[in-house]
Amino acid sequence: MKNLEIDIETFSSVNLAKSGVYRYVEAPDFEILLFGYSVDGGEVKVVDLASGEKLPKEIHDALEDESITKWAFNAQFERICLSRFLGYPTGEYLEPDSWKCSMVWSAYRGLPLSLEGVGAVLGLEKQKLTEGKDLIRYFCVPCSPTKANGQRTRNLPSHAPDKWQRFKAYNIRDVEAEMQIQDRLKKFPVPDSIWEEYHLDQEINDRGIMVDMPFVDRCIEIDRVSRESLTAAMQELTSLDNPNSVTQMKGWLADNGMETDTLGKKAVAALMKEAPDHLAEVLALRQQLAKSSVKKYQAMQNAVCEDSRIRGCFQFLGANRTGRFAGRLVQLQNLPQNHMSDLAEARGLVRSGNYDALDMLYDDIPDTLSQLIRTAFIPTVNKSFIVADFSAIEARVIAWFAGGDWRSEVFASGGDIYCASASQMFGVPVEKHGINGHLRQKGKIAELALGYGGSVGALKAMGALEMGLTEEELPGLVQAWRQSNPMIVRFWWDVDTAVKNAIKQKTVQTTHGIQFDCRSGMLFISLPSGRVLSYVKPRMGENKFGGKSVTYEGVGGTKKWERLESYGPKFVENIVQATSRDILMYAMQTLRCCSIVAHVHDELIIEADPRMSLEAVCEQMARVPSWAEGLLLRADGYKCNFYKKD
Repeated sequence: MKNLEIDIETFSSVNLAKSGVYRYVEAPDFEILLFGYSVDGGEVKVVDLASGEKLPKEIHDALEDESITKWAFNAQFERICLSRFLGYPTGEYLEPDSWKCSMVWSAYRGLPLSLEGVGAVLGLEKQKLTEGKDLIRYFCVPCSPTKANGQRTRNLPSHAPDKWQRFKAYNIRDVEAEMQIQDRLKKFPVPDSIWEEYHLDQEINDRGIMVDMPFVDRCIEIDRVSRESLTAAMQELTSLDNPNSVTQMKGWLADNGMETDTLGKKAVAALMKEAPDHLAEVLALRQQLAKSSVKKYQAMQNAVCEDSRIRGCFQFLGANRTGRFAGRLVQLQNLPQNHMSDLAEARGLVRSGNYDALDMLYDDIPDTLSQLIRTAFIPTVNKSFIVADFSAIEARVIAWFAGGDWRSEVFASGGDIYCASASQMFGVPVEKHGINGHLRQKGKIAELALGYGGSVGALKAMGALEMGLTEEELPGLVQAWRQSNPMIVRFWWDVDTAVKNAIKQKTVQTTHGIQFDCRSGMLFISLPSGRVLSYVKPRMGENKFGGKSVTYEGVGGTKKWERLESYGPKFVENIVQATSRDILMYAMQTLRCCSIVAHVHDELIIEADPRMSLEAVCEQMARVPSWAEGLLLRADGYKCNFYKKD
């Protein structure tokens, strides 16, 4: 036996979508119902564990045999469920090194992250059976007790023998579909280096990150008390039955001379500037109530394991156009920032449950709880966190690709890229907190918004108007930035030409150390790291301005598989973000032995012995891969006893 293809069906009273697989398997009633498998591409068999059948010994032994490769679609689910099936305790799981995932293979080639979606795109002969969702709902999750079902809370095979036979057929079909995906993609294999990255990702997901659960529970309780107090204050001011109701609140505002189409945060903030005091007070209370910080704390409660660690927060290749990680469960990628100078003091008050002191010292309790979300993540006893991140990674990478200019000199000298950018744009020296310091903000927003072909709309989306810039000066800002960065502008259009020529001529094109190749109905962009970005069914089309554009198939903003349009600067964004991801991955491999518990965009969180050197970690993190010669990297960091933004 060399390869074992696996698909399992399970039952647990824990909600898998909310809690993740690591918490899911801890339910006392967790069990594996069906075990479908194929050995070395042979006939698919199903073991009916729910009806008392046993796994054949050679299959049972193969699960822990490191020489046999186990395959599954979303293999993390099978691996963690089978770890519990084999009796592994919380925190210990089957080693990931002998596991491979056909979902990762699909994602690497730009395909959907669902078995059903991949089957549809590839036009598989044996696709996932559509009735599967109904069968899963029937057998795999608790049911509501009714008079008709005898008040039972779970459906067993004996309750619907016909459905159970169809469920077994469904299990077999899933294994067949997974094998067909691999067969269809075999001429586009996943490099060993990517599987090594996947195994490191699984190690980090298995390790998890500790959560201060007494603190989390206090936050949820304080939020409840705060919301009751805010609601009562709004009811007193407005006499509304439910001041949280958008309809009721808009009606009340209209009755008081203030018409508005929306009560979104930005709209309410704008209204508050113009509103008379009595309306501004109500709107301020509305803003506080609109804070959804408690949802993050509830997500922690849902996902935390028996040992107070949350696992499975990262989806490998989750963003399939760049290969960056996607967040799952608590979503560390979009936690609110903290700006409080007395973060530790506020955290202490919350942890002790001192609501009265919080209410007296802080005007906005929901905002305080929001800023404290990061601090719920803590190191284990006698450890501390080392948080290290790259300095301006995307700005450094795009400058490296585009070619030597003033940017490289800024990075080499350790300068501030936002000051330097403003200086280039306006032709005057700019220093942070110094001469012409007010221009730094314009340099910063231009850097963040305009590097990938963005224009006035991108500046607005980045909050230019809220930062005090006027509508009239935005076009000039765009022009000034582009004139100051001709190498980057040329990079956009060199990539645009290379992509179009690769598609039209079916020839290999190269520019700026990047290779573009269109074959077998795919566009491949080979990065300096050796990793390949894949675009499905590329073709030339026409954009809304009547010019030539590139289209391909992918998951769009609606989360559906559709034809998407792109052009040079967008491909450059993919290339730069993908390369930045590869640099982070290289740093993670360099620091693999240092107990990485999380990573967020360009940042690593390490659970460290207090004696571990922060300087050594930053030095290792800033090591440049051999494939990125000439790239100037820098990493900065800090130590802390709870996670925060320094």
